[in-house]
Amino acid sequence: MFYSKKKSRELERRVKANDREYNEKFQYADNRIHTSKYNILTFLPINLFEQFQRVANAYFLFLLILQLIPEISSLSWFTTIVPLVLVITMTAVKDATDDYFRHKSDNQVNNRQSEVLINSKLQNEKWMNVKVGDIIKLENNQFVAADLLLLSSSEPYGLCYIETAELDGETNLKVRHALPVTSELGEDIRRLAKFDGLVVCEAPNNKLDKFMGVLFWKDREHSLNNEKIILRGCVLRNTSWCFGMVIFAGPDTKLMQNSGKTKFKRTSIDRLMNTLVLWIFGFLVCLGIILAIGNSIWANQVGDQFKTYLFWNEGEKNSVFSGFLTFWSYIIILNTVVPISLYVR
Repeated sequence: MFYSKKKSRELERRVKANDREYNEKFQYADNRIHTSKYNILTFLPINLFEQFQRVANAYFLFLLILQLIPEISSLSWFTTIVPLVLVITMTAVKDATDDYFRHKSDNQVNNRQSEVLINSKLQNEKWMNVKVGDIIKLENNQFVAADLLLLSSSEPYGLCYIETAELDGETNLKVRHALPVTSELGEDIRRLAKFDGLVVCEAPNNKLDKFMGVLFWKDREHSLNNEKIILRGCVLRNTSWCFGMVIFAGPDTKLMQNSGKTKFKRTSIDRLMNTLVLWIFGFLVCLGIILAIGNSIWANQVGDQFKTYLFWNEGEKNSVFSGFLTFWSYIIILNTVVPISLYVR
């Protein structure tokens, strides 16, 4: 047995048809999908973390902190915080709107209806309530709710036709065929409800064109391959009906394994702007150093002549320390070399 109560890594999958109690021991994922990035509690911290990965935003936050130090700031912190908050708010609103539509789309998909064989009866169930091992009936032009082992169909020899445009972009129909031993089940609900085959197969993966497994039923082994599997996201075409057994559900389906977790995306333009901001900041630092050195030389040679007119603090009379403070002051004064609206679009 490859599973413990706390499953860390799935090495193989064992699924028994029409036996939720057996399958629940392995803690397989249910058929609910989740493509959104945030919820009400996590939106603010995660979104701020993502936004400050943009160098320009981090740059202006750094400037804001510098402007809070009276000894080096010649500009009001108000001049930086207002546009920075405005830019961050505009981006947050856009991100929140995008994620709202992801939540809405997830909710629509999770609440789609499918006919599931439960207690020897076909019942309408929401997709999110479908479990591994359930037997599902599909009708023509219906989307497939999960990754299924095809058991039987309305076509001769257990054939069915599917469209895989959502998976690979191909609109031409593909053929799948059931095992001869299961195609005999037909649409007889009583026989399908008594089907207790055990499937032992590969762990969830993102390989759309590969499947390996074995069906154990009636003391015989039947080899399974990709031609026996109908994947989530496919559409049944030119086939009145078919029955399938859920092998992978929700995040374990090959469709979701390929989509992966929603991440903070950086476009090539974002990466280019981050690089440009770093170069500009480097230029600004060099300029600040040159001006700070000039200030130290001036303070050391002629600065004493103006101490009556300049209200220097005791520490600022030191030319090196004066140059240090001047460096940060010029960083603040020249901050406009990086426009704060750089990422607003």
